[in-house]
Amino acid sequence: MTNIAILVSGSGSNLQALIDANLSGHIVGVISNKPDAYALERAKKSDIQTRVIEHKQYPNREAFDDVMNQQLLDWNIDLVVLAGFMRILSAKFVSAWHGKILNIHPSLLPHYKGMHTHQRVLNTGDVYHGCTVHYVTAELDAGQALAQGVLNVKHCDDVRSLAQRVHQLEHMIYPQVVEWICSGKIKHLDDGTVLYQHKAMTQPVQFCQL
Repeated sequence: MTNIAILVSGSGSNLQALIDANLSGHIVGVISNKPDAYALERAKKSDIQTRVIEHKQYPNREAFDDVMNQQLLDWNIDLVVLAGFMRILSAKFVSAWHGKILNIHPSLLPHYKGMHTHQRVLNTGDVYHGCTVHYVTAELDAGQALAQGVLNVKHCDDVRSLAQRVHQLEHMIYPQVVEWICSGKIKHLDDGTVLYQHKAMTQPVQFCQL
């Protein structure tokens, strides 16, 4: 069974989607860098272990990541899932967990890396928008994409409506990708090759809600 840790900073809606999915893997624990994150309450209601590691208590990013890394090792974690974790991870941490960290980004990567994706889509007049589940690498939002949720941008959409619609897609595709990893449908090999159903993965799986 795959032991999963979920890193959070906020309300934890993606955490809740993962809990509700009844994954074949085991969510061992939830780590937050913010003690008031509502995600911690969600975890406690589901009898999942929690740990608060406040980044402000450490002199630098590496020191914070070292403490987090040790907690993951203590929990015997196989897969780290970022769910609204608002910290950039150090290169050392990412290297230690290479091929074992997932994130979800609110855009169709490689387009619109970084912040304010919904506004940028509206500014550009794009027809399509969505979200991407990807492996985490030292380069921000640049790891291999595993799945994308795609939607049509409507004439009536604003930042708020787009964010809500993309969130719905996130809650659908994130648990699906995590389950694929838990079940072995997706495998990350030591040489960096990603297999999907035993074949090298070159494009993300797309879920369209047009």
